[in-house]
Amino acid sequence: MSEHPEIRPGQSTELLKALHILTREGKMNQDSRRKLKQVYHLFNFIEPLLTELTAAKQDITLVDHGAGKSYLGFIIYDLFFKDRAPAGKIFGIETRDELVQSSMKLAQKLQFQQGMRFYNLSVADSITSDKLPARIDMVTALHACNTATDDAIRFALEKQARYMVLVPCCQAEVASVLKRNKPRTSSSPLSEVWRHPLHTREFGSQITNVLRCLQLEAHGYQVTVTELVGWEHSMKNELIIAEYKGAPKAQPSERLTALLAELGLEELAERFFIPAKI
Repeated sequence: MSEHPEIRPGQSTELLKALHILTREGKMNQDSRRKLKQVYHLFNFIEPLLTELTAAKQDITLVDHGAGKSYLGFIIYDLFFKDRAPAGKIFGIETRDELVQSSMKLAQKLQFQQGMRFYNLSVADSITSDKLPARIDMVTALHACNTATDDAIRFALEKQARYMVLVPCCQAEVASVLKRNKPRTSSSPLSEVWRHPLHTREFGSQITNVLRCLQLEAHGYQVTVTELVGWEHSMKNELIIAEYKGAPKAQPSERLTALLAELGLEELAERFFIPAKI
């Protein structure tokens, strides 16, 4: 029996050491077990989507936005692309060049460089960069803070991604607009939902993801929202999975516009942009 039965068969121990899930001696502590469990749980959502993509073609493409140390990208490559989609590519997009450089070195060390690329780019630059394909099959964004999730969504829409897998984090912008516009919206009984500062923050985070889901549905995506991990592990645990299904839809677009107006968030219409023609 394996020393660590929680590690999946075929998983690179060198990778797990590099990601500090295993110590140099190959040991694992309780915190590392929890971290590995969370990553595997997310991979369980992603794996069937990748399997669906490879049923149609082998050279699938995945872009991980706000990749950081490319924790997620390396795990996905090791568990899926390496053996089941060797012609595919994973692109890690990150604005901190030192993290891009360290990811490139790790990919070379693990001999993953054939299927992994890392670029120091902003989301805006990544949309137009010739380093990335014109179309992308899947876009992921794990704990992309505040508007970074919206940037990843915009990229995915521009690249006509079939799937998006998003775990939003630290959403402050909508809450700040709600707070600033409280005097204008105070006549509505609904404003009681965000009258107190704590409620403003929590409701702002919640409504941000509601608006994102409506935006995705307006662009023709089928959206599933679920819990990534139990509340005992993290309060930032909402997982949004979107699959492109067809033409833009009018009803979610209309509801998105109406909701922005109801909450006094009209100034954010550009952030949650909708198709020009529906």
